[in-house]
Amino acid sequence: MTDEKLFLRSKVIVEPLVDRFFAWPYTVAPVQAAMNLAFLQVPLLESYLQSPQVHIAASNNPELRGGYFINIPEERADEVRDLLAAIKRDRADMLRFAQAIADGQELLRANATGFDLTPLYPKLPSELGGLVELAYDTDNQAQLRFMEPVVYKSDYYTNARQSVQLSFETGIERPFILSTPRLPSPDVLELDIPFDHPGLEELFKARVQPTTLAHLRDALGLDDAQAAHLSGMLSERPSLAADRHIEGGGRIRYFGHACLVLQTAEAAIVTDPFISADSTAGDRYTLDDLPDHIDLVLITHGHQDHIVLETLLQLRGRVGAIVVPRSSRGNLADPSMALMLRHQGFPVIEVDDFDEVDFPGGRVVATPFLGEHCDLDIRAKSTYWVELAGRKVFVGADSSGIDPSLYRYVKGHLGTADIAFLGMECDGAPLTWLYQALLTVPVTKKMSNSRKLSGSNAEQAAAIMTELGATEAYVYAMGEEDWLGHVMATTYNEDTYQIKQIEEFLTWCSDRDIRAGHLFKQQEWRW
Repeated sequence: MTDEKLFLRSKVIVEPLVDRFFAWPYTVAPVQAAMNLAFLQVPLLESYLQSPQVHIAASNNPELRGGYFINIPEERADEVRDLLAAIKRDRADMLRFAQAIADGQELLRANATGFDLTPLYPKLPSELGGLVELAYDTDNQAQLRFMEPVVYKSDYYTNARQSVQLSFETGIERPFILSTPRLPSPDVLELDIPFDHPGLEELFKARVQPTTLAHLRDALGLDDAQAAHLSGMLSERPSLAADRHIEGGGRIRYFGHACLVLQTAEAAIVTDPFISADSTAGDRYTLDDLPDHIDLVLITHGHQDHIVLETLLQLRGRVGAIVVPRSSRGNLADPSMALMLRHQGFPVIEVDDFDEVDFPGGRVVATPFLGEHCDLDIRAKSTYWVELAGRKVFVGADSSGIDPSLYRYVKGHLGTADIAFLGMECDGAPLTWLYQALLTVPVTKKMSNSRKLSGSNAEQAAAIMTELGATEAYVYAMGEEDWLGHVMATTYNEDTYQIKQIEEFLTWCSDRDIRAGHLFKQQEWRW
C-alpha cells in the first residue's frame, strides 16, 4: 500500500559513486577528481583489462590488502571495458584538464626562476585559463594556485558523474573503496541521481520520521521496478534505540574508528561519523543509536576514513551544521571540504585554529592538528576541544605529537582537558598510497616510505598527555572494527608495531594513574 506510514529499515546502506567509483573528497572536488581520474582510475581500469586474473588474485591475497587492484570477476570484464570507454568519451574534458595541470606545473618548473611570471600566462594550457594564478612563495618556489570556487562553476565539475547504490548491510566486507568500481547488481537499487538530490534527504529522514512509499517514489523519481525494490527496504516500525537520547548530565559514546557521539539533554555532537548499519551484530552502536537531531558534526580532516560520505548522506536533514577545517585555498593537495560539502547540499561552518562554535549548553573550539599528511602542505585539518555538561574533551583524531609544545599553547588557551581521545596509527601508509595521482614529479619508493600517514607513537602520545594534563586517555581502534574493511583495509596482530606502541602508551598512563584504554567497537562514559 503506497500510502501506508513506513520507516527506512535499519540495515539499509548507501554507496555514493562518482563514475561508479566510491566517492571521497579527492574524487568529488573537481581539481583533485580530474587528477585521480586521469592518473589513477583510468590506468587502473586499463591494467585490469590487460590482466584480470592478476587483479583478482591480488585482491584475494591478504598480504596485498588495501592495494590498488580491481576485485571484479573476469566474466564481467566487458562491463569494465564499457565503463572505461564511457569515461574516456564522457569525461574527455576532465582528462584534458588533468593533463593540463601536469603540463602547467612542468612549465613552471622549467621557466619560473624567480623573475616575473606574467610572460608565462599565455603559455599555459588553454584548459587552465581563468582557473589558476601563478605565484611564488618567499623562497621563490613557484606554484599553480587554483581558484577552486571558480572551478566548481566550470565544465570540469558536474554532478552528472554522481549516482548512488542502495542495498542492505550483509556483514560481508565490501571491495576496497579506492580501487574497485561498483557495477550494477540485482540486489542493489541503482539511483542515477546526484548527492544533493532532495529525495535522498527524504529517504534517510525516514529512519526517524514515517513516510510513504508514494512520497519517496515521487521524491526520488522512481519507476515501477525501482519503487518495488525500495518497498522491500521499508518497514512498518522504526528501529531506533530507546536510549538514543539522555535526560540529564553528559554522555560520550564511542561508535568505532574515530566516531564519538557527545550528548547532553540539550544537544548532540558527532565527530568523524563512520557508522555501522548492522543492527543485528549486537556488538556496536549503529545508526539506530544516533539521536534524532545532531547539532554539529565535526570533521577533523579529509581522509576517506574521516569524512565518509556514505554516512554523511544518511544524516542530511538531521544535522544543524557540519564543522570543517579551513583549507589553504588553491593548493592542489588541499581541497576545500567546505566547498565540496556545500555542493552536496550540506550546511557547513568553516573554522580555523581557535575559532569557536557554540551549541546549546556548550561550545566547540577548533585546535591545531600536526602531522599525519605525509609532510604535504595541507591545512584542512583540525582537532577539537568540546565543552559540555561541565567536562572538557580533547578530540585529537590522528594528530601527531611531533612537537608537543604545541599542546602547551592549547592548554594555556583553553585550560586542562578532562578526557583526551588520540589516534595512534604510528606506521601509516606511504605518501604514494593516497596522493600518487597528485604528484606530477615522481618520487622514489624510499622517499615515499619516509613520509607516512602516521599519527602518534607511544612517546608522542605521552608528550601530548603531559602537556594537556588530562586525567583520562583513550586510543581509537585504527580500523580494527570489522565493518570498516572496505575503507581501512588494515590488518593487525598482537605483535604489530602499532599495537605494541599502544600497549607501551597504556603502561605509561597506568604508571601515572591516568585512566586509559584502547577502544574497540563500542564504549560509553556517563557523568
